[in-house]
Amino acid sequence: MMTKDDGHVIVDVRRQDEYDAGHIPGAILIPNESIDKDRPQELPDLNQTILVYCRSGRRSKEASEKLANMGYVNIYEFGGIITWPGETVR
Repeated sequence: MMTKDDGHVIVDVRRQDEYDAGHIPGAILIPNESIDKDRPQELPDLNQTILVYCRSGRRSKEASEKLANMGYVNIYEFGGIITWPGETVR
């Protein structure tokens, strides 16, 4: 799914320092702590495919639940970067 050019977005919900230390190529940073009641401006389309990860999976699960409660419908939480088999970038 991540290799397809289907309009999906990869969202890293860790802190800025964690993201800066290494993240999945093409991922955007929206820290879990910043996801509250208002939809993130980086995610304007409620129907867009959103792939969410963090370090171990706890924050990505929380963030995915918050996004679902906001009305996003195509959310895929895939755990943590600590088990990511692909490359990372800084």
